[in-house]
Amino acid sequence: MKAKNRFLLGTILGLVFVIQGCEENMFPRPGQETGILPARFKIEIPGSLSREPDDQAGLKSASSNEADTVSGNAIYAHLNTFIGAGEAAADIVQDIRLAIALYDIDDPMSLSFRGDQDNRVKNLVVTENAVYNERNWDFMLTITDAASETEADQGMALQIFWNPNPIEGIAILKPYNIDRKHDREWLDAVFRIEYSEVGTALYDAYMIVEVADLPMPDPRLNPFALNSLRMFVGKNGEQIDVFGNSDHPNARFFTDKKGFSWAFAASGYDHQNIAVAEVGLPPSLLDESDREILLKQYSIKNVLTEEIDTWFTETFGFGPDSAELAGYLRNADAPGFFNAQGFISGGESPSEEYDGLVERIEDLAPYSPRNVHELEIDFQ
Repeated sequence: MKAKNRFLLGTILGLVFVIQGCEENMFPRPGQETGILPARFKIEIPGSLSREPDDQAGLKSASSNEADTVSGNAIYAHLNTFIGAGEAAADIVQDIRLAIALYDIDDPMSLSFRGDQDNRVKNLVVTENAVYNERNWDFMLTITDAASETEADQGMALQIFWNPNPIEGIAILKPYNIDRKHDREWLDAVFRIEYSEVGTALYDAYMIVEVADLPMPDPRLNPFALNSLRMFVGKNGEQIDVFGNSDHPNARFFTDKKGFSWAFAASGYDHQNIAVAEVGLPPSLLDESDREILLKQYSIKNVLTEEIDTWFTETFGFGPDSAELAGYLRNADAPGFFNAQGFISGGESPSEEYDGLVERIEDLAPYSPRNVHELEIDFQ
């Protein structure tokens, strides 16, 4: 499993083990069918966008001829990481779905079991005809931490609302109530994944991944830790669109400015494993959703240029050579082009096969940074 996924996967994979590790006499015998559970709950993102870059050294150049140029993989490393984090959250729902499907849940039911990880009693209930987010759903599955059901969060560990045909649903997870033993620091963290194959004017299927209230480490140790995330993934044939924001309230670059939103819009071809992406670094509290502002005015190159220029001036009393600075950051030119090996170039398309993707991302825009910063996720 990719290293970038571990910080999300490791916290809630315990639920899979909880379900799989329950006493056999508490469950029906495993079967081969998924029963009433949705057969899918995720869209695969091309590896050109979600893979971990090979070169993550901040000042290491892509070649010996670019000794004074920041490498493209270093510039876009966080983009790959945060898209990968969103995909990892969706992977959790896939794993949970498969684990639950082993026990032939094909009718409304309720049962209790003892968690394999924290040894606490969990209650599982499947009901028909539920309402969530002002919508009617055919089925709802709820898992709670039994001893915590009287607390403010009602001990909620997992809720899945879904319609089986066509597949659409919403899954909400709270790691703390899944595994009290290993996820104590994740007291308030909640994940939400929405998936639909109903189809829209633009997409055959889509998913929306949201992560809120992640624990924040000491900013001196990890200033770029993310607190919340919202990511949209839409699939139309072989084309995959991805856009969204991750919020980093303690992030700093070269100056005292603190709090940035990693705003991005990207598009790729699944079969060719190529992609194009544009990244902005607007302030975390910016209440703005205009693409021109988020990705142009606050483009990664503009922000880094201003940060370096300010730091240089404050440190030495004069600004850096503009031509040298532009050369140093030339891989930050928008958009960025990627293939299966990672970053290829910035600004200039490497071939005609990318042209459609360049046009496509001009229609994609991230969310308001403030909305993502203030994101709240609620159970029913």
